[in-house]
Amino acid sequence: MFKSNFSRREFIKFNTLAGLGTVLTASITAPLFAKGVKNAATPAILGGQPAWDKIKWPTWPVWNPETDEKRVLEVLRSGVWSRAAVVTEFEKEWANALGAKRSLAVSNGTNALIVALNQLNIRGGDEVLVPPYTFIATVQAVLANGAMPVFVDIDPHTYQMDPAKIEAKITPRTKAILPVHILGLPADMDRIMAIAKKHNLVVIEDACQAHLAEVNGKKVGTIGHAGCFSFQNSKNLPIGEAGAIVSNDDAFMDRCFSYQNLGLPYGSAVGAIGTGSIMQGTKVRLTEYQAAIGLAQLKRLDAQTTTRNENAAFLKSQIKVIPGIVPYKLYDNVTRAAFHLFAFRYKKEKFKGLSREEFLNAIRAEGIPCSSGYTTLNTQPFLKETFQSKNYQKIYSKEMLDYNKYMERNRCPENDKLCNEEAVWFTQNLLLGNKSDMMAIASAIEKVHKNADKIVKQAKK
Repeated sequence: MFKSNFSRREFIKFNTLAGLGTVLTASITAPLFAKGVKNAATPAILGGQPAWDKIKWPTWPVWNPETDEKRVLEVLRSGVWSRAAVVTEFEKEWANALGAKRSLAVSNGTNALIVALNQLNIRGGDEVLVPPYTFIATVQAVLANGAMPVFVDIDPHTYQMDPAKIEAKITPRTKAILPVHILGLPADMDRIMAIAKKHNLVVIEDACQAHLAEVNGKKVGTIGHAGCFSFQNSKNLPIGEAGAIVSNDDAFMDRCFSYQNLGLPYGSAVGAIGTGSIMQGTKVRLTEYQAAIGLAQLKRLDAQTTTRNENAAFLKSQIKVIPGIVPYKLYDNVTRAAFHLFAFRYKKEKFKGLSREEFLNAIRAEGIPCSSGYTTLNTQPFLKETFQSKNYQKIYSKEMLDYNKYMERNRCPENDKLCNEEAVWFTQNLLLGNKSDMMAIASAIEKVHKNADKIVKQAKK
């Protein structure tokens, strides 16, 4: 391999002429040639060959029968399938991985949030500050406890709840802040915790997409009063359907255990019916075979997280110089991200007016899976339906349940623009590839940018 003295544009031109089809920035000293990358001159959507083909993207979830199945089969053959020793083992391992004192496994990340909010005494009449750029479960967990979600607009550079906009949304009803480390990119927890302390608010971290991400060297989910995780099949630690709550507060964790186990006292074994319940509860326990899957997945999570971080940084370095591509930004105190998703903002004015949907179609034609991500959460019909429910009608005043006024109070223009015009996602499994795969992604974007005027013309036909 040789040291490149070419400028980025010169090298792209050279590669196009030579049929190498590779994109490099001037900061890369050794050229990398993507396996499967074709001639970069003509986009696939215009009849050219895709930037990436023949080699499949890493599949998800990862499952190695020779190393992963032994424990699962042992559990299945034991006949002990309800919560028992294997779930407890997984809880201890997950707490250790995060540096947390306690962990409680539950049926999914949504119920982790519901249980945590409930046992932090978030109830009807309370307000919880939430970001609009998140999965619907974040807000549904608030509603499930009878509380009122109050939306705080995002910082468009980081996709996170903007700390500068939090205090304007605090009222006497505000009881909690629920930051979401969305996409696996940590929120600005230093500023959020300072605001929470100032106003005597609890902080529940939605870390469902942020396994092993860190702020100032501390794992997200362990910074607030409680942290919630999801192990749904797409997540960086996949179990199928599962979740966990973590905290250093023993009394809180004891209450969470009781609540997720029919209100039975902490330590009650599954099937113990003579103890008597000490509180109103639910039943969202994890099973033994799910925990066995989780223990297998946990063994490779740290190495996978490192790979995702390395590939995300490399891919960002390749595409940030393409006009109209604005990659994610991490806060200065972020010491590690999780990259459940790789995101960037798309500026169509730099692509000859090519719409985001047409851009996505062009990238998909290159063999690169991608999506536009979330639709606006704070405008969806489920909120109006909840406000019309019998419980909410009894808890809240007509003024608070006036949907039009609620919508006006909870406008989030930055989120609207991100959802409706700009956001582009790549899923985390793409980041488990190698640098050649990242170069294929960069090459695809470069091809589309270079030929945007032709793609626009074709789209109008």
